[in-house]
Amino acid sequence: MKTSEIRQKFLDFFASKGHQVVPSSSLIPGNDPTLMFTVAGMVQFKDVFLGFEKRDYTRATTSQKCLRAGGKHNDLENVGYTARHHTFFEMLGNFSFGDYFKHDAITYAWEFLTGEQWLALPKEKLMVTVYASDDEAFDIWHKTVGLPVEKIVRIGDNKGAAYASDNFWTMGDTGPCGPCTEIFYDHGEEVAGGPPGSPDEDGDRFMEIWNNVFMQFNRDETGTLHPLPKPSVDTGMGLERLSTVLQHVKSNYETDALACLVRAAARETGVEYSQSVPSLKVIADHIRACSFMIADGILPSNEGRGYVLRRIARRAIRHGYKLGQKGLFFHKIVADLVEEMGGAYPELRQQQAYIEDNLRAEEIRFAETLEHGMALVDAALQGGKTRMDGATIFKLYDTFGFPVDLTADICRERNIEVDMDGFEREMNAQRERARAASSFKMTGNLEYAGADTRFHGYETASVDAKVLALFKGSTPVEQLAEGDEGVVVLDDTAFYAEGGGQVGDCGEISVSGGVGALFDVTDTQKIKAATFGHSGRVVRGALHVGDTVQATIDLHKRLATARNHSATHLLHAALRHVLGSHVAQKGSLVNAERTRFDFAHGEPVSAAQIAEIERVVNRIVLHNVEVSANVMAYDDAIRAGAIALFGEKYGDEVRVLKMGEFSTELCGGTHVKRTGDIGFFKIVAEGGVAAGVRRIEAVTGEGAVAYAQQQESLLKEAAGALKAQSSEEVVSRIGSLQDNLKTLEKELSRLKAKLAASAGDTLADSAVEVGGIKVLAAELEGADNTALRETLDKLKDKLKSAAIVLAAKGDGKVSLVAGVTADLTGKIKAGELVNFVAQQVGGKGGGRPDMAQAGGTQPEKLAEALAGVNAWVSGKL
Repeated sequence: MKTSEIRQKFLDFFASKGHQVVPSSSLIPGNDPTLMFTVAGMVQFKDVFLGFEKRDYTRATTSQKCLRAGGKHNDLENVGYTARHHTFFEMLGNFSFGDYFKHDAITYAWEFLTGEQWLALPKEKLMVTVYASDDEAFDIWHKTVGLPVEKIVRIGDNKGAAYASDNFWTMGDTGPCGPCTEIFYDHGEEVAGGPPGSPDEDGDRFMEIWNNVFMQFNRDETGTLHPLPKPSVDTGMGLERLSTVLQHVKSNYETDALACLVRAAARETGVEYSQSVPSLKVIADHIRACSFMIADGILPSNEGRGYVLRRIARRAIRHGYKLGQKGLFFHKIVADLVEEMGGAYPELRQQQAYIEDNLRAEEIRFAETLEHGMALVDAALQGGKTRMDGATIFKLYDTFGFPVDLTADICRERNIEVDMDGFEREMNAQRERARAASSFKMTGNLEYAGADTRFHGYETASVDAKVLALFKGSTPVEQLAEGDEGVVVLDDTAFYAEGGGQVGDCGEISVSGGVGALFDVTDTQKIKAATFGHSGRVVRGALHVGDTVQATIDLHKRLATARNHSATHLLHAALRHVLGSHVAQKGSLVNAERTRFDFAHGEPVSAAQIAEIERVVNRIVLHNVEVSANVMAYDDAIRAGAIALFGEKYGDEVRVLKMGEFSTELCGGTHVKRTGDIGFFKIVAEGGVAAGVRRIEAVTGEGAVAYAQQQESLLKEAAGALKAQSSEEVVSRIGSLQDNLKTLEKELSRLKAKLAASAGDTLADSAVEVGGIKVLAAELEGADNTALRETLDKLKDKLKSAAIVLAAKGDGKVSLVAGVTADLTGKIKAGELVNFVAQQVGGKGGGRPDMAQAGGTQPEKLAEALAGVNAWVSGKL
């Protein structure tokens, strides 16, 4: 049975049991800071399990794409060396939200696995585990299903703490958790390994294929377990593992879905296909992880999810290097993946070219790092060392971008111990330095358990409200006196709280009637999902909990911000129109002054493309189309073409912001009524912010007019300075000045060379004999690199047989050149000579045995460095 058929059979089975088939969510968990990636099928239902969210169904089934390559759930180092570990995998799941519990979960699993119309696995090949104290699950397996007692294993707390067990599942350090029961398949006596709970359980004979988690608790930050509102079920079954069983093979990599990628890896690395080569399996696994990550909007970078992607890609490239493939190969396997999985996951086919381009760029970027890093690793392990120290591992990672995993892989292959504790100490020290330099929003540190805030800012600029709470610093108080800074929580507000890239509103809160208290609001942030904190300062009187107030936004700033936010939506659509559908938002900042928009694109945006983007946006502005906002079901919004941002979490109902037929996005921000209200759109900056990520900054309305006026003023000022009769003449005048400058620079260089040559005639007389050869080390004042080289050549001709070092200082730097005549290069190398001097002046360099160059950053040490040349040469003779 093919993997694609198994996936569909599973979904069909649970659909027949009344489960809603729910599409896979993104690999980026929506608004969940506790997880870096989606590690299990239940992640998209986390808030449902916690009782924070309600769906219109109580049973669900999914085939969820998952990634385990960071944090608590990290299988990266095992990939390629075991039969079953992966970074990316598909998890089949069935879920009950307060509906059925242990009995139905267990019997459904048994029916699907052993039922004749489903998978028909031989019952004698299956055994199960339960949490040690879960007598209910034990009895269901034994008395209801009929499993013999010897086929049921109780597993206690085997990981060093209470509830730390293979059979007590937790999503992370916090969150939903509970006991679980696992189903294992016995591959037979010919495969090494023992049953679960035995000393050799890590062998491949008994393979876990199903995990029924009985969600009963929520673990908080202190480790305390709190009962969930309704006990629920979370099932996870690895599709790859199930394919292994049904296709009668011993390894996941032998299944149809992965074997084709192992073959592709062999083809592209130029080696013979074999399941016994770990590197081929690493590449096959990693092409899936990298491709799905990029399809979900992640790009290689040096932090967060982007760094995990970079680690995985570079690990695959390193394994290709290990197989002898030192050219570009990894991105060429994307087409094979699309052929295999593009039907089930159309985003792979839609973004194939984009995925290939980004992986190819990463291969090119890593090529030099790999060569250099391998040399550094080799150097660090010289002298028969048996251990790589943590400081070196950290330096390879932090200074040279060499992933820790690669260092560990290389050391493992050479039986070298790695000091991971030392590395973690170095990493923690760096994190502390970063934490000390960081800042945080005050409202994010407040504890508030009162009523939510009702937002009226879409309809009005001012509302009457009641003060629900006051905070001074992070402490709740009953009043804020004149001069106090603090946070005000209201029951109703017109102030928009920062979100979706839009900054929070400013304005004022005043006590109604007479000359009452006045609170100047400088920012608005969310304390929690639906509670707004108004940050600022009391400028008059005193504000009390319970006061009736009027909350009024700064309308001028709000309207300017709305113009920029609406323009951002048009910009996003225009970028996709001009650059391609691969463009995806990677971040934004919208305030009253400008909009800043980060997006996925692999190369600079040309001047012509920027001009076209501006034309497209301003055309829609001039069309003055209506801007409408409607709340609708999430699925309906996506079917209607709305763009949802990866990493954002959306409920069943979403706000859809539509601008004619040009732009449709999910957005909770404030906007103009018609596109004509934007007035005028102008891009003021474009540049790169990370690998594969560009940034555009733009202005609108009054800001755009002010920018255009400023540019015109600068142009007129430049014309005056150049004595140009018109703006058009400025360019030709600048061209003439540049030509004159080039002529003068050439003449200056010629004169410097002539001066240096003249000085060279004098310098030849300063050469001294050291061990029978002439040695000259001198500084040439005012010389550039060209003059140094030309003087060196003249001195070599004049002295016939000599070792020479010439230096010059300028702009706080040192330039060095060394030369050795041909008859002496067997004894003295110019590269070694110049490096001897360069290292003393804070630099390095190199070149041929007869001529080499270097530089330094400590000119104050030059005289001492040159004085040591004679002794260095003497030591070489």
